[in-house]
Amino acid sequence: MVLQMGSGALLVLLLLMLAASTFRILREYERGVVFQLGRFWQVKGPGLIILIPLVQQMVRVDLRTVVHDVPPQDVITRDNVSVKVNAVLYFRVLDPQKAIIQVEDFLAATSQLAQTTLRAVLGKHELDELLAERERLNADVQQVLDAQTDAWGIKVANVEIKHVDLNESMIRAIAKQAEAERERRAKVIHAEGELQASEKLMQAAEMLGRQPGAMQLRYMQTLSSIAGDKSSTIVFPLPIELLKGMADLSAKDKS
Repeated sequence: MVLQMGSGALLVLLLLMLAASTFRILREYERGVVFQLGRFWQVKGPGLIILIPLVQQMVRVDLRTVVHDVPPQDVITRDNVSVKVNAVLYFRVLDPQKAIIQVEDFLAATSQLAQTTLRAVLGKHELDELLAERERLNADVQQVLDAQTDAWGIKVANVEIKHVDLNESMIRAIAKQAEAERERRAKVIHAEGELQASEKLMQAAEMLGRQPGAMQLRYMQTLSSIAGDKSSTIVFPLPIELLKGMADLSAKDKS
């Protein structure tokens, strides 16, 4: 009786093990790469998958987008500045067959490739480009990675540079450069203002020189504005044309 119960329990256990190796359930975002006697057979899923025990084996592949944080990399820019750059990588598996057969571990391979590509691409640019043109550099890194991982059935959707760390001496040098640039712009703006003012003054002088009466009127306006000041002494030159006009009027009155 005991032997019969033991053999029955063993049979049930064998049946459970057989069912576990025969029936597999794959979620909507999963695919199963099935091998038959070591050779690739087909990609199956999602849903219920039936395998032949000891003949077929299955490897699960997740098709969801993977968010991978690329660790900080030491990058030497084209103008010989050493910086630390880290980024975030977004990729997913498009072809489960290639992702399993063409590369041993596609997650590790993509991570290592992202690190080397980040150093290679950013090293071709100067520091100013690295700080100011981050979107273009993101696109460059993404294109290079996507082209290289295509053979593994992987699509690199996006690459985002997160941080660019500089040492203290470089930060001070950039601050001095920015200050010098602001001073240069201020001097240029001031010089342009002086140039425009001188051009307007020349135009006004030419116009007053062509019309003596306008010159006299300008003198009178200046005298009127000075009269309101509380200055103790005012020295104001009289134009010769004004004196001649007064002399002519005096001669006419005498005649």
